[in-house]
Amino acid sequence: MNKYIERVLEETRAKNPDEKLFLQTVEEVLVSVEPLIDAHPEYEAACILERMVEPERAVSFRVVWMDDQLKYHVNRGYRVQFNASLGPHKGGLRFAKAVNLDTIKFLGFEQVYKDALTCLPIGGAKGGSDFDPIGKSDGEVMRFCQAFMTELYRHIGQDIDCPAGDLGCGGREIGYLYGQYRRIAGNAEFGALSGKDIKTGGSILRPEATGFGAVYYLCEVLKHDGEDIKGKRIAMSGYGNVGWGIMKKSAELGAKVTYFAGPDGYIHDPDGVVTEEKLNFILEMRAKDPMHCKPYADKFGCEFVPGEKCWGVKDVDIYMPAAMQNDVKMESAEKIAASGVKYYIEVANMPTTNDALEFLKKQKQVLVAPSKAVNACGVSVSELEMAQNAERLYWTAEEVDAKMHGIMTNIYNASVAAAEKYGLGYDLVAGANIAGFEKVAEAMMCQGIF
Repeated sequence: MNKYIERVLEETRAKNPDEKLFLQTVEEVLVSVEPLIDAHPEYEAACILERMVEPERAVSFRVVWMDDQLKYHVNRGYRVQFNASLGPHKGGLRFAKAVNLDTIKFLGFEQVYKDALTCLPIGGAKGGSDFDPIGKSDGEVMRFCQAFMTELYRHIGQDIDCPAGDLGCGGREIGYLYGQYRRIAGNAEFGALSGKDIKTGGSILRPEATGFGAVYYLCEVLKHDGEDIKGKRIAMSGYGNVGWGIMKKSAELGAKVTYFAGPDGYIHDPDGVVTEEKLNFILEMRAKDPMHCKPYADKFGCEFVPGEKCWGVKDVDIYMPAAMQNDVKMESAEKIAASGVKYYIEVANMPTTNDALEFLKKQKQVLVAPSKAVNACGVSVSELEMAQNAERLYWTAEEVDAKMHGIMTNIYNASVAAAEKYGLGYDLVAGANIAGFEKVAEAMMCQGIF
């Protein structure tokens, strides 16, 4: 390993010994960009790696809110602003019980290179809280969001940091957050948050954007092999906004999701999630009880396998993990390799453990595409929302969709070109890391050390 990379990894492990997710993503990125670091010895003199792994600032704060029984609760909020070399910080807010500083730092570090790949003028950040909105009333969610924003507002702004939604933070939460920001700021600074309702400055197609973009990226991968998405069968994990977007766009293009997994097990629907009735039912099911997908099987008379993931099924063409980080471990990776399925398209943030990812990359019959490239369309449309806000206009669904398609095609092409430039062949994982990293590193070199 490059001595500079090795030293920075050792120092990062020593400084952050308990942050396993953050260390995982740092190692995955730095190891894969070794050809770039070898070609640019000036990066070491400028401390590029040391600056990359250290956030520009990390904020932790107390959030006190009242439930419907007039009982007070205390949660912890975070915002980690990792790198703004390319533009204002940009990245989502995650509300879930398991959220801690490690979670936010891992997501923020990934966000830097994802945002760079879009070629839009945005830097990387992430935030959130250990608040769980599941089972909470609208009033409880509103009071939490208002308390959260009462502290966060002082750290954000349309030219500083524009948070968006993420797991547990959808349109409802963003609406309450924006309302409190507007109340405190005293003006309609639309660009301070993205993922807003269309009625308050949001962009059309934002909920579907990440899933749509993942399918557009998949289309480029298939095109490289002389194949078409029409007729392809997909197995995936997750059925939130991202998974639902994949299902919807796949159906529009003639493919179908025939397997999808949730916390309670997985569904096998040979006919695929292709009808409007099925797509609408998933929205209803998710809103009522996001922890169970079995109601889909009960409704449509298809197979449900409890307590299992669908990795290893053979009657599909593509796997798309779109749920949570580290969803695919070595045991699942071995099943995927043995299945004979050719395409493994990551969608969720870091859905594969490092050892499983390396294992899959070594399988000659498996093509691996990395999540930081595949899922970049969500943040892309968030930035498009900022652009619409700045110009005080709305683009049509057709205009936004065309821009999404173009961005994802450019991300794929940039990843391929970066891998080829550094002699790595058709390595989409390393190519995406190098393309994003180099863009940020060169901006940092131009701006000097501070």
